Amino acid sequence: MFSLKPLSTDAIPAALGKAERYRLLNEPGQAESICLDVLAIDPGNQAALVMLVLALSDQFGGQPAQALQRARAALARLDGEYERAYYEGILCERRARAQLAHGGHGSSLAAREWLKEALGHYAHAEQHRPAGNDDAILRWNACVRLLEHHPDTGEPGDDRTRMMMLE
Repeated sequence: MFSLKPLSTDAIPAALGKAERYRLLNEPGQAESICLDVLAIDPGNQAALVMLVLALSDQFGGQPAQALQRARAALARLDGEYERAYYEGILCERRARAQLAHGGHGSSLAAREWLKEALGHYAHAEQHRPAGNDDAILRWNACVRLLEHHPDTGEPGDDRTRMMMLE
């Protein structure tokens, strides 16, 4: 019926700029589509892979399992150990935030597990970060603050948590 048309390699920078704008406009599906077009002609394009991971994580509110699986597949194609650890942390942190926003029974405990996983990835990324890059530390601190602002994400053995489970 219809077939996809390939981009020219000269169009990649402008296309990635558009993808970023679509993410800022809260249209992650459009950003994802653009990234897939870029990756179709330049499969190793690191900027497109990162943008794809972020666009997919922007979709965690809808069908998080499918978006997470596709994001992790793109993540595995990133070249650097720092990048893989940092963006895996981003995925886990955003999954936690989506879990908290969705709510429901057990969502706080699930969010805590996602945040703990994110912290582990950020700690690993911190060990491999380029000089002057404290992004993993910023994300670590954001996760710690999120845990502090949501006391219902306490450890499973906490009295708070046991009381929540009885409710």
